Amino acid sequence: MNFLKKAVLLILVACGSAFAQDRGTADQAKALVDKGLAHIKSIGMDKAFEDFTAKDGKWQEKDLYIFVVKFDGVTVAHGGNKGLIGKNMLDLKDANGQTFIKSMADAAKTKGTSWVDYMWTNPQTKKVEPKSSYVVRIPGYEGFIGVGIYK
Repeated sequence: MNFLKKAVLLILVACGSAFAQDRGTADQAKALVDKGLAHIKSIGMDKAFEDFTAKDGKWQEKDLYIFVVKFDGVTVAHGGNKGLIGKNMLDLKDANGQTFIKSMADAAKTKGTSWVDYMWTNPQTKKVEPKSSYVVRIPGYEGFIGVGIYK
C-alpha cells in the first residue's frame, strides 16, 4: 500500500511539472507581442491579423496566443478563439466584475504598453485563475496587440 501511495504521488508530481511547462512566461508573452508587431510591420495589418488567427501553430506558443482588439472593443484577431473576430468585447467582465478589455484598451491608448491583471477561466484547468495580459498600442492603428499569461 505504501508503494502504491508513493507511485501515485510521483505520477501527480510528474503531471504537475509537465503542466507547468505548458504555461508561457511573462518574457515569452512579451517576445510574442514583439514578434507580432514585427510581423505587422513586415506584411501589413490585414494579412498579419489573418496569420495570428490561423490555427497552424505559428503564432501560438505553449498556452500563449496573440489577440488584437480595436480601441472600440472589436476583436480583429484572436489566436485562441476565431469565433471572437468581429465581436465587441469592451464591456466583457472578468470573475470580479472588471471590464478588463476596456482596461487593456485604456492602458494601451494612454501608456502605449502595459500589463493588465484580471481573473479568467483557464481552459486547461477549468478554474478561474489570475491572468495578466501584456498589451501594446499598434503604431498607426486605433487598437492594440496582446498576449496573456496565467500566473
